[in-house]
Amino acid sequence: MPNSDAKFVYGKQLLRCSSSVGANYSSACRARSKADFINKFKTVEEEADESLYWMEFLVEAGAIDAASFAPPMKEGNEILSIIVASITTAKSRKSSQS
Repeated sequence: MPNSDAKFVYGKQLLRCSSSVGANYSSACRARSKADFINKFKTVEEEADESLYWMEFLVEAGAIDAASFAPPMKEGNEILSIIVASITTAKSRKSSQS
C-alpha cells in the first residue's frame, strides 16, 4: 500500500483505539463497583481487540512490515489475554459474593 490518505486514516484508527486501551483501563481502575469495573474492562477488551484488528489489517494490506510489527502484535495478544482473564476473575468473584 503506497503512502496514501487511506494508509493515514487506517493508521489513525490504530492510534485511536490503542490509546483508548490505556485511558479506559485507567477509568476501570476507578470503578465504583464490581459491575462498573467489569463494564469498563469490557470496553478495554473491545479496544484492545480493535487495536489487534487494525495491526493485522495494516500488515495484510502491506502498509507495514509484518516482521517489524510482530513484537507489538504479540504483546497486544498477551495484553488481551490478561484483560479477558481479569474480566473472567471479576465476574466469578462478583457471582460468588451475590
